[in-house]
Amino acid sequence: MSKSKFDKAVEIVQSLPKEGPIKPTQDDQLFFYKYYKQATIGDVNTPRPGLLDFTGKAKWDAWKSVEGTSKEEAYTKYVERLIEVLKTAGTEEANAFIAQIEAA
Repeated sequence: MSKSKFDKAVEIVQSLPKEGPIKPTQDDQLFFYKYYKQATIGDVNTPRPGLLDFTGKAKWDAWKSVEGTSKEEAYTKYVERLIEVLKTAGTEEANAFIAQIEAA
């Protein structure tokens, strides 16, 4: 998977309105987070957040779970998951996003 397709997918995920018709689940959001971090930074490089930071811990644990994944594999997993989410939404907007990713 090319970096340009990954970059376009990231742009789309970040532009989705919170209350729009295309709604990634919480699991999808964690999936995007961990593979974004792995693709852009590499293996987890920060200490695990404290006990009361539930969101921080969930994000850290998700990122840690993909340790050792290559940048290219992270690109692929991120883009493939977004395309699945968009196909499930099945809206014209979602189909337009798929076309944008494929053209990138």
